[in-house]
Amino acid sequence: MAGLLDVGDLIAWLHRFRDAVTENRAYLTELDSAIGDADHGTNMARGMDAVVAKLDPAPATVADLFKKVGMALVTSVGGASGPLYGTFFLRMGAAVGSDTEVDGQELAGALRAGLDGIVARGKAEAGDKTMYDALQPAMDTLDWALDGDASLAVALRQAAGAAAKGRDATIPLVARKGRASYLGERSAGHLDPGATSATMLMQTLADQAAGED
Repeated sequence: MAGLLDVGDLIAWLHRFRDAVTENRAYLTELDSAIGDADHGTNMARGMDAVVAKLDPAPATVADLFKKVGMALVTSVGGASGPLYGTFFLRMGAAVGSDTEVDGQELAGALRAGLDGIVARGKAEAGDKTMYDALQPAMDTLDWALDGDASLAVALRQAAGAAAKGRDATIPLVARKGRASYLGERSAGHLDPGATSATMLMQTLADQAAGED
C-alpha cells in the first residue's frame, strides 16, 4: 500500500464533491422528488458551498479540516442530509490525529468512523435504501483492497465502484428509513438520492487520489 493525502489534497476533494453535487443538483432533486422532499440536490449544493467557504484559509490539520466540514454541514443543510453528512465528517475528524496528511489505513479508519456515525444517528442497516447501502460496501472494499497491498488510488477506485453498485442496488428496495419509508411499496423502483450523493463522495475522492481532471 502506498500513497498519502495531505490537507491540500483533501480540500481539493471537497471542491470536487461540491462541483459534482452542484452539477447534479437538479438530478439529485429529481430523484428525491420521487420518494422524498424534493430538496436533496438543493440542500447538498448549499451545504457544500458553505463548506468551501469555510476552507479559506485552509485548516492546519486533517482533523481540523474534517471537523470544520462537519460543522458547516450541520449548520447549513436542512432535512436529513445535514445531520447525516455532518456527523460523517465530524466522526472522521475525531478519528484522525493532529497530522497534516493521512495514509490509506488512516483514511480508511476515518471513513469507517464516519459510517459508524451515520449508523448511530440514522439507525440505518443494509437494505434500508439509504446512503448506507452505497457507503458500507465501499468501506468494506477499501479495507479489502488496502489489506491486499493495493495503492491508495487503486483501492479508492475499487471502493467507488462498490459504492456505485450499492447505489444501483437500491432501485428495487422498499425504503425502511426516512421520508421514503412513508411510501411503503411505492418506494421500490427508484434510485435512492442519498446513496447517489454518497457515491459521488467516493467517486470524487477516488478521482482526487488518482490525480484525474
